[in-house]
Amino acid sequence: MPVNNPSKYPLRVNAPRKGIQFSYLRAGALLGIIAISGLFLLPQVITLEVINEQTQTTTTQPAVVTTAVANSFPISVNPATKSIVDNPQADAFFKANRTPLTAAVGNVGDLFSWIASLIDNTALYQSLAGADGHLISVRPGYRKEEVLSQLTNALHWTKIQQQQFSAAVASENSGIPDGIFAPGNYVVDTSMTPASVAALMNVKFGQTILSHYSTTTASTVPLSDALTVASMLEREASGSSDIRIISGIIWNRLFNNMNLQIDATLQYAKGENRSGNWWQKVVPADKFIKSPYNTYAHAGLPPGPIANPSVASVLAALNPVPTSCLYYFHDARGVFHCSKTYAQHVALLKKYYGQGK
Repeated sequence: MPVNNPSKYPLRVNAPRKGIQFSYLRAGALLGIIAISGLFLLPQVITLEVINEQTQTTTTQPAVVTTAVANSFPISVNPATKSIVDNPQADAFFKANRTPLTAAVGNVGDLFSWIASLIDNTALYQSLAGADGHLISVRPGYRKEEVLSQLTNALHWTKIQQQQFSAAVASENSGIPDGIFAPGNYVVDTSMTPASVAALMNVKFGQTILSHYSTTTASTVPLSDALTVASMLEREASGSSDIRIISGIIWNRLFNNMNLQIDATLQYAKGENRSGNWWQKVVPADKFIKSPYNTYAHAGLPPGPIANPSVASVLAALNPVPTSCLYYFHDARGVFHCSKTYAQHVALLKKYYGQGK
């Protein structure tokens, strides 16, 4: 008789086991409960951290540009002499991970904070948590209208209150209309006036930007110009690999009296979409938009920042990489390409898109 008689020794290794299936279901349910609990607690944990930070700085006045600033921004560009130099200090700032400046770079725009903010400001969460405060996460690249939208939704502001807030922020920052809402996390509540919310944001802007912006830096690149270049970088660059090169190209074009032709400025000029999309896709006709922010039609920098830049973008604006490129684009895969001449630029566009422009 064969030893492995199928009828005598039936194979059961693949037979379902109800006990194991139940264990899997129970484990899955437990993981689901843990995940939901974690999402529920996430806004509370981050809110407590932000409240602690805000409490420590409530007596701090918004910083002003001072003569001597510890850990001040390095600067490699000089518009007056139309020059960009290698700056080892700037390279060190971008590579280091323990300086106050790079710490600020890493903290803003945190994905978990953004998710927590979305959860925190839902009516269901507010009802279940019984929370009076609202966690607001301002991400790098937001324009002032997006910041106002978050605050209005959380605090139920009227148009007049929105205007009061905008005026209060601008009055503390030399009238700069945008780019001054420092990315990061804020906790606000309905008892706060527009002026007090503005003061909260001014303090963070002072800590992250103004406290590192010396008069020496300001005399070379005015704060408004630095924020304007940084805001374009925030919208145009894909990451740390190309942001300083794009900065170099922007400055090169300014030095050569070339129109910047930045698509993000067209998006800013187009303004609000009825769907609430403030950054609409650019189409060829947009190059003829009548707006001072249209950098295809107007030379030089736009009138002001088009978005709120991160600390990293401000650093990149002040410290471009020396380059001979005057043109750039990202292909469909997001790969960065730059060229010295328009002919080279068109050739690359034809290679990757089948047509030039």
